Amino acid sequence: MTTPEDSADRPVLIPELVSLDAGLPADKDVVLNALADLQVDAGRATDATVLLGDIHAREAQAATGLPGGIAIPHCRTTAVDAPSLGVARLSEPTDFGAEDGPADLVFMILAPAGAGKEHLKILSTLARSLVKKDYVEALRSASSEEEVVALVTEKLNAKKKKKASADPEATPEAPAATTAATAGSAQDKTPQAAPAKKVTKLVGVTSCPTGIAHTYMAADALTGAADNRDDVEIVIETQGSSGTGKLTKEQIEEADAVIFAHGVAVREIERFAGKPVVDVPVKKGISEPEELINRAIEASTAENPRRVAASGGGESGGDDEDVGNLGWGSRIQQAVMTGVSYMVPFVAAGGLLMALGFLIGGYNVSNVWETAVKDFSLWNLPDHLDYMMDGSEETFSSDRSGLLLYLGAVFFGGGTTAMSFLVPALSGYTAYALAGRPGIVPGFVGGAISLTVGAGFIGGLITGIIAGLAAMWIQSYKVPRWLASMMPVVIIPLVATLITAASMFLVLGRPLAAIMDGLQNWLTDMSDSSAWLLGIILGLMMCFDLGGPVNKAAYLFATAGLSTGDDAALKIMAAVIAAGMVPPLALALATTVRPKLWTKDEKENGKASWLLGASFISEGAIPFAAADPLRIIPSMMVGGAVTGAISMQLGAMSRAPHGGFWVAPLMDNAWGFVLAVVVGTLVSAVTVIIVKQVTGKKDAAAASDSTQEAAAPATA
Repeated sequence: MTTPEDSADRPVLIPELVSLDAGLPADKDVVLNALADLQVDAGRATDATVLLGDIHAREAQAATGLPGGIAIPHCRTTAVDAPSLGVARLSEPTDFGAEDGPADLVFMILAPAGAGKEHLKILSTLARSLVKKDYVEALRSASSEEEVVALVTEKLNAKKKKKASADPEATPEAPAATTAATAGSAQDKTPQAAPAKKVTKLVGVTSCPTGIAHTYMAADALTGAADNRDDVEIVIETQGSSGTGKLTKEQIEEADAVIFAHGVAVREIERFAGKPVVDVPVKKGISEPEELINRAIEASTAENPRRVAASGGGESGGDDEDVGNLGWGSRIQQAVMTGVSYMVPFVAAGGLLMALGFLIGGYNVSNVWETAVKDFSLWNLPDHLDYMMDGSEETFSSDRSGLLLYLGAVFFGGGTTAMSFLVPALSGYTAYALAGRPGIVPGFVGGAISLTVGAGFIGGLITGIIAGLAAMWIQSYKVPRWLASMMPVVIIPLVATLITAASMFLVLGRPLAAIMDGLQNWLTDMSDSSAWLLGIILGLMMCFDLGGPVNKAAYLFATAGLSTGDDAALKIMAAVIAAGMVPPLALALATTVRPKLWTKDEKENGKASWLLGASFISEGAIPFAAADPLRIIPSMMVGGAVTGAISMQLGAMSRAPHGGFWVAPLMDNAWGFVLAVVVGTLVSAVTVIIVKQVTGKKDAAAASDSTQEAAAPATA
């Protein structure tokens, strides 16, 4: 491949990257493989496997098929060092997940992993052009690869030549607000112009996980729909990878309603507080722009429209109808899952640092790390340090000394500090998911109080919910305008923190601490006397929904105990990791051993599942479970239960909360951990193969009988 300097001005598309009317079967994987091969053959990509892995990872997030027979598989990848584009016009349209049917035009858009904004603007320009029907038809009717290249290059060059405007992401055409206003003034100049219609002013935000294509296509679809009307003006803020043309304060204040078409959280959502809102996934911005504008106009005049909360809130795009019907139980469950997702990085960083501290500083570094980091330095290294165990008058010495002990103490101290944020982060971000930013302070304070009174992670869950609900309740009150600006930064955090603190200190603290102590004692007893039973329960939970609420509950249960350093908690962590590795590994093995039982897509997913399973990413099995839940999930649960039981019975212990096989060297009794994973993987793989073979024969027999029955009348 070329150097970055050479690739800076390299054409994004060349004839060698265009495939016209190739006789490819109607199979998405085959099409993606063909486009990836074009990139490698043209010298644009270094590795087709890496490229396809990144493309499939993006495809797993959301379908890339769009209305009108278009698909835009896209990703950032280390396989390319400059933006590159591949185009396939298919003689057999292929399903890429669009609601209106398969696609015959496929554009593979690739951006370097570290692409700057200018690179990404090139790709977003093309994506925005694909919402224009005349441009798409020109591509469909192109007679040669060179003609396709010319059409694409013309668009990209037009973008480069366009002068910078107030909105750096504005389309080559005039903004919708300007177009609508111009159309209205033109009509006013005619002698018999109709009375001017009321113009509804709208603003919107579009975004998607990668921020390359859908973000800008949704923006252009909405502005394009507004261009064809004289009753609406709209300005869109694109929160994408190639830069954000932020809406001004004046534009937001003048807006009658807001449209959020997004796949990730809207940044600085509090700017839109109080505005009527239409909130949908980003793909609806592309496929239903006219309907969204109509809904926004209706919301602007409705008596009780849904409005953006004073603090925002919300984590991802969702449909208004879904939001409106969401019960309190579901909302609280989603908030807890949000808290868990924000907590996991603290656990991962802290747990791994603690594990490295033990590896470098010795098994008893936890007893001397404070003395080592406070009283010594790199220029004054410690010798063996003495310490006393609780309840004992005997003096012990640290296993190691010198640089190893000091560095081990530094790592362990950093990990311990990170782990001390576990419960406050869980509580704070649970409250944030319910009430937005005003919930963070009372949530974090509630989590810290939970640690103070000994309520642990159970207290953190409770305080997060209390803080979030309290903040929501306070911000529901209508206050004078002079007080409104103080509500989210002073009044709500202050009162919600007072409510949360009082509820813990006066009412809930001691009972929750008693529950936590009882749970800890039960776990300790069970890990000694009935370790296998606890392992079975954890294994079943980890494999039940493969990354869903039950899986996350088991993981939270395990990670919350790491901060105690208790042997029982470390055994539980190892069992949870081991069981969570089984589903992807078992399915990878099954697709390798008996490939005839699986579809082409499943066999490809099986190849990727080796690495996913080895890294403790249970979600690698989701594509299999989604396609065939009744056979896949029970088979995986059998192996997970076996793995959990073996891991607990053999006493494998993990101080690291994640990492799979890669952190096995940091475990105690690592051989037991590895053995548990291997046995469970074999059990699940054999089970799923047997189940698919047996039920597959029944399916085939049923299909044969139904065929004969259908044929009988014709024979007679």
